[in-house]
Amino acid sequence: MRLNHTNELIDGHKFPATTEDLVEAYGEETIELPNGTAKLGEVLTRAGSETYTCPSDAQSALLCGLGHEAVGRRYYSDRDAYATGEDGPQQVSF
Repeated sequence: MRLNHTNELIDGHKFPATTEDLVEAYGEETIELPNGTAKLGEVLTRAGSETYTCPSDAQSALLCGLGHEAVGRRYYSDRDAYATGEDGPQQVSF
């Protein structure tokens, strides 16, 4: 996932800032995702109306607001399923 230059935009914004401030300033910025794109404004509004005290809070809200398009392969795990018992899962050799 490439957030393009959205992190730099958010870092350069004056804080504290509200969701509305960030959407007004950068809402049309496009974020390229593995399975599509999203507008920064749409993603931030999913968190609701917030006041961010620093850039990292806004960036966290941005990452948390991304949908399933940001996930490479849905429902995939490279981990073995959890197994109860003394022995646990058998190792797989490739």
